[in-house]
Amino acid sequence: RETSAPLCSLNTSMMSDDGEMASVMGFSGFGKKARTFDLDAIFEQTRRTAIERSQRITFCFDLQLCFVFFSFRKQESESSSDSGSDSDSESELIGPPLPPQYTAQDDDEHVRLPRLPGNANPVKKIPDTHEITLQHGTKTVSALALDPSGARLVTGGYDYDVRFWDFAGMDQALQAFRSLQPCECHQIKSLQYSNTGDVILVVSGNAQAKVLDRDGFNVMECVKGDQYIVDMAKTKGHTAMLNSGCWHPKIKEEFMTCSNDGTVRTWDLSSEKKHKSVFKPRSFQGKKVIPTCCTYSRDGKLIAAGCQDGTIQIWDRNLSVHTKFHCRQAHIPGSDTSCLSFSYDGMTLASRGGDDTLKMWDIRNFRNPVNVATGLTNYFTMTDCCFSPDDKLLVTGTSVKKDEGNGKLVFFERASFQKVYEIEVTNASVVRCLWHPKLNQIMVGTGNGLSKVYYDPVKSHRGAKLCVVKSQRKERQAETLTQDYIITPHALPMFREARQRSTRKQLEKDRLDPKKSHKPEPPVSGPGRGGRVAAHGGTLSSFIVKNIALDKTDDSNPRQAILRHAKEASENPYWVAPAYTQ
Repeated sequence: RETSAPLCSLNTSMMSDDGEMASVMGFSGFGKKARTFDLDAIFEQTRRTAIERSQRITFCFDLQLCFVFFSFRKQESESSSDSGSDSDSESELIGPPLPPQYTAQDDDEHVRLPRLPGNANPVKKIPDTHEITLQHGTKTVSALALDPSGARLVTGGYDYDVRFWDFAGMDQALQAFRSLQPCECHQIKSLQYSNTGDVILVVSGNAQAKVLDRDGFNVMECVKGDQYIVDMAKTKGHTAMLNSGCWHPKIKEEFMTCSNDGTVRTWDLSSEKKHKSVFKPRSFQGKKVIPTCCTYSRDGKLIAAGCQDGTIQIWDRNLSVHTKFHCRQAHIPGSDTSCLSFSYDGMTLASRGGDDTLKMWDIRNFRNPVNVATGLTNYFTMTDCCFSPDDKLLVTGTSVKKDEGNGKLVFFERASFQKVYEIEVTNASVVRCLWHPKLNQIMVGTGNGLSKVYYDPVKSHRGAKLCVVKSQRKERQAETLTQDYIITPHALPMFREARQRSTRKQLEKDRLDPKKSHKPEPPVSGPGRGGRVAAHGGTLSSFIVKNIALDKTDDSNPRQAILRHAKEASENPYWVAPAYTQ
């Protein structure tokens, strides 16, 4: 106590001295005072906030569980009332009424299970609010491909043409920037970009597949095999018309083709002289069977082929002798299976048959199909089926005869395999369909030469959205004709012309010349005017030709033409008779 009292007095004296010094020097003080914190109050406030947040989350979770509980109670009460139970306690709904989005009835008047906010309706994800139409030609669009980035579309058809479409470079005119015939007079069966997007596999009606780069230039052509060798494994390539082909999903240099010679062959981009491996589909009797379509699994370990006898045969990629999975009666024998497609999870295989069916298979139990859809007309050997990017829908097209309705794009829910949606495309068959996962846009190839792109401005990205906003470019017409520049190296300086640097500068120069920029007058039609002679009658020859053409008299019989004047000559003789009267 004795030591603290002088310290306190010293502090107060120093503070008073500081105040006097600050007032003398003319400022308010010697800086800010240090802030003091009440730690107990801060900890208490933090604890209360945490308790309130946990109570709010628990309340929301309990409310969601209540909704689920009440909906199940309503289902139980309705089922008990339908079964004829007289118990009032089970039929009554306990609690407040449910929101309308948690109860919905389908067409069969069965109450669906309530969908929590995470499970959205897959039909609402279909991007079909807008569409654009690309005119490939007048014949069937039998091949369709998009590169992995979604920047370029390639279409091929029965008219032997392959057309390149660039979404970023197109305007509202929707014109292809390149068209070529890579396989001359053979129909295009299949087109596919590699997984890196730098080359395109072209499968046509001949025995040799081609690989083109992004600009359409030839990179590789497969070798043709010896058609006089019986064992197709001994030949270096296919000996008959190709049916389908695709790239390996993991190895960018490997691709596969199938042919009418009864083989499925894999190729390497670096060695075009010989195939890599051969798979030979066989029937139940061990005879040769023609594969009509082929595909890789998503991981690239399996190779699947649909055959003409209705079988689906799957091999291990590294074991080409015996099949790993084999379904003998997948489709009706003699109907060409047009497409095989693996789901994104790799467990499900969809097959589009020529027997107007769409079937879904589980490769872990490959004896019987999981689901079957019938009544889907198919007239083409390349009609597609594909899965949606979220793996919840399965899409295929239907065929129609000429003037007998519209081709449709049909959507099936993968879980229940019920038809949930359809789009009427055009008055022709829907042959190819492609749902790009990155763009979220659906490309369709039809039987009347059209290629349609369906998109949604909100759900889709890039692709068709890039070209529909660009106004159509106006063609700049040259007002004057530029004269060809003639090089005369030995001409005298006074006759030598200045060398042209650019056509545009020459056009601007000629526009200033009144003689060169004078528009020639159009030819005169009808009678001449303004001192100009019309086209007819300008010369004697044209006048005679015109009158001969207008003369309708028929001089095919000269005797009748002469006797036509006999009566007039006898009644009124003028030339001959007066000379002999006297």
